[in-house]
Amino acid sequence: MKDLKMLINGKFCESSSGKWIEVLNPSTEEVISRQPEGTIEDVNAALDAAKAAQKAWAATPVIERAKYLKKLADGIRARREEFIDIIMREQGKTLNWATVETDVTAEYFDYMASFARHIEGEIIPSDRPNETILLTKKPIGVVAGILPWNFPFFLIARKAGAALIAGCTIVIKPSQLTPENCTTFGEIVVESGLPAGVINIVTGKGSVIGNEMAGSPKIDIVSVTGSVGAGESIMAAASKNITKVSLELGGKAPAIVCKDADLEKAAQWIVDSRIGNNGQICNNAERVYVQKDVKPEFTKILVEKMKAVKVGDPCKDHSVDMGPLVEARALESVTEKVERAIKQGAKLLCGGSRVGDKGYFYAATVLDNCTQDMDIIHEETFGPVIPLVEFDSIEQVINYANDCEYGLASSVFTNDINIAAKVARELEFGETYINREHFEAMQGFHAGVKKSGIGGADGKHGIEEYLVTHVTYIDTY
Repeated sequence: MKDLKMLINGKFCESSSGKWIEVLNPSTEEVISRQPEGTIEDVNAALDAAKAAQKAWAATPVIERAKYLKKLADGIRARREEFIDIIMREQGKTLNWATVETDVTAEYFDYMASFARHIEGEIIPSDRPNETILLTKKPIGVVAGILPWNFPFFLIARKAGAALIAGCTIVIKPSQLTPENCTTFGEIVVESGLPAGVINIVTGKGSVIGNEMAGSPKIDIVSVTGSVGAGESIMAAASKNITKVSLELGGKAPAIVCKDADLEKAAQWIVDSRIGNNGQICNNAERVYVQKDVKPEFTKILVEKMKAVKVGDPCKDHSVDMGPLVEARALESVTEKVERAIKQGAKLLCGGSRVGDKGYFYAATVLDNCTQDMDIIHEETFGPVIPLVEFDSIEQVINYANDCEYGLASSVFTNDINIAAKVARELEFGETYINREHFEAMQGFHAGVKKSGIGGADGKHGIEEYLVTHVTYIDTY
């Protein structure tokens, strides 16, 4: 068992509490490491370090800041196999998904470094004859980055990469379920020579660490990826200082299969979008609407593909398609939601149960005969479960899809460009995928509406989250 360390002001340390929180491998339920149980005192030490380092970091030429991001990317690549192993052990990702996450994390730091010469302002015409108006961008200041467990490594880059290139410093709080990848990344931070205090890492309970960071007057923005409940708590804590929040929360992505779609490809894309990361992605396809004309044929294809999904311990078998859910509570939640759907009238076509008696594995599941009023159509499942709903017209399915408190991802499968355009135009979601799986690009903009969040990440618009606009009026005489 490994003892993990926090990183505060460039130095590794344990918590002032002297307490530890154990970390389990969700495939085996065995303890694999323990993390310091951070305290309010630890949080404030990290915030003070970030605050003290921020002005000098902002004054560092952006091209020099970019060089540090490239060092972080190189450091990740040098320890690539180690990070892949950590992610598989502590989060349960398959080899393929752990590899993608590790590689994309390095690529993301490189990508954000490429903006060194692209953070631009404007010259605005004045109403006065001798005046020039300059609009410039400045770093917002100190960032609190609160990470989830489902993409624990990549989210470091998504938050810290944009923050650092903008000239901000950051305090990162990893999920207590998946801290080792983050604390190991801390070793790369120190090895890179990054100035002390620019990146700090505090481990522990979200109810203590997250709320203390969000409610601190030392923070200028708190960026959170997590549940709606976590977002509500963070907003409440941040409100007393009117601190800016950037939230990526839950999703209930609809996938719409039209009668003219390539059913074989649509079924595969939907399966890929449902079992990805063991069904634990905010933009996973959470509910599938199939046009009446092709529903029997599509259902047959889909069930065959879901039955073929191989479930197991990714550390022992690199060929598995799905690993475990992340913890016992997740397994209990998915089990309860499927059982409730069946009681409400859904028909179980495959799966519907735990796999084995050790680890938090759940079978790839398809539920038929679902209706729009069922809980399984409205509540985020966050597990490998596909509920099927039949629809008649495009107008009807658009209404079905929008009948949801979430608004992150969506998809439509059709060969009719007019239908594709109409659906994309009228869906109330931040992302719409047409004839492909659900998975965003780093150069896009990942953002939701409704209860899926506020603000967004990725691309040039993601960097804007960490910048403030300053206008200078220069009048000459």
